[in-house]
Amino acid sequence: MDAAFTAEQDEIRRTLREILGKRCGPDEVKAAARTDSGYDRELWQRLARELGLPGIAVAEEYGGVGCTPADLALACEETGRALLPSPLLATAGLAAPLIGALGTAAQRAALLPPLAVGERTAALAVAGPALATALGLTGENAPGDWAGGGRAGGVQARAATAAPPGAGGPADPARGAPGGSAPGVADPAAPAPAWRLYGEVAQVLDGHSADLLLVAAHTGGFARSRTLLFLVRADAPGLVRTRQPTLDETRPQGRVQLRDVPAELLGEEGADPLPALAATGRTAAVVLAAEAVGAADRALARTVEHVRRREQFGRPIGSFQAVKHRLADLYVQIQAARSAAYYAAWDQDQGALALAQALEALRATAGEAIQLHGGIGFTWEHDAHLYFKRAAADELLFGPVHRLRAHAAQRSGLFAPTAPTAPTSGTTGNERVAV
Repeated sequence: MDAAFTAEQDEIRRTLREILGKRCGPDEVKAAARTDSGYDRELWQRLARELGLPGIAVAEEYGGVGCTPADLALACEETGRALLPSPLLATAGLAAPLIGALGTAAQRAALLPPLAVGERTAALAVAGPALATALGLTGENAPGDWAGGGRAGGVQARAATAAPPGAGGPADPARGAPGGSAPGVADPAAPAPAWRLYGEVAQVLDGHSADLLLVAAHTGGFARSRTLLFLVRADAPGLVRTRQPTLDETRPQGRVQLRDVPAELLGEEGADPLPALAATGRTAAVVLAAEAVGAADRALARTVEHVRRREQFGRPIGSFQAVKHRLADLYVQIQAARSAAYYAAWDQDQGALALAQALEALRATAGEAIQLHGGIGFTWEHDAHLYFKRAAADELLFGPVHRLRAHAAQRSGLFAPTAPTAPTSGTTGNERVAV
């Protein structure tokens, strides 16, 4: 394995850092996060046009750049440094890989090109507290509570049949059955099956603004419940979306309510989405780890800059040995997290461990940044809190760290139970040995 970066990768990082350095200061980040969409649309279009950022890991046949997830991770390290509010994670890190893995040829051809060039955005509608489990990061993503439970809660789906062409309008499975056809009435002339969704999902990343939703929903009733993914357009009738207050403004979230909303099944009938969700989780873990490393690195740089300027007792506080030791510990922790993230970019099976290392580094660095900025660092409006909020919010959504590590250890069989040994003669096998 050659872990050296190519000239193209270095150029992507350099160009992205230059653009974001001019457009993503702390004030610009706060202003963009507080818009209705939650990000700077003009900057998003520029990144899509000049760098192909939304489609950096999408195949060229679908209008993407055709790079690897490692390239996406390197780009996300730079967006993490700037705490860029954007639909990059929801669109390129979660939705596009699922469409590429599960979608039919027609769905991929129709949906991926506009996502790759930044014309459309997408979001995965899974309840925020269950997102890490759905992606297989903190537990097995078997059908169950992460999608809201089988009998009630979450989102439920029922099959309907689209009206045949000419029966009051063209049939479109993604928009329901026009012409007033009765739901649930089978028609052999209908070109494709349609679905209706009802329920509610909270804390959906970019759920209030995405043009396309990938909604996890239960089908088959309680006895034969399955969790499938469905495509819901932003203009679907019965869809109600509201933005929710969040700890981290740079990761906007929305509440999605589905009131008998027409939807289209993602992929072929009978396909199992759980392996694709787990594979997407591994890619997302790498992207998130790179983001966290970039954010931690920038928080440390800002803190070093501050302690060089801030003076106490006639000298910069950065010259005190205790401060030097604390900063040195952070530097080592960030470099270890960066090494883990880069390795996971080539071996995505290590993504959860890299994410745990990176989130821990970001949390420690953000906390120390507030401490070392002194009294001004404790004011809620200070820039150091942007990094602290990102660290806390990411761990709530994709962690916590101890569960990431525990699940990775379980998957690798690190703590597999050993077979009991047969008791020796004269013992029952139940005795305790006194030490």
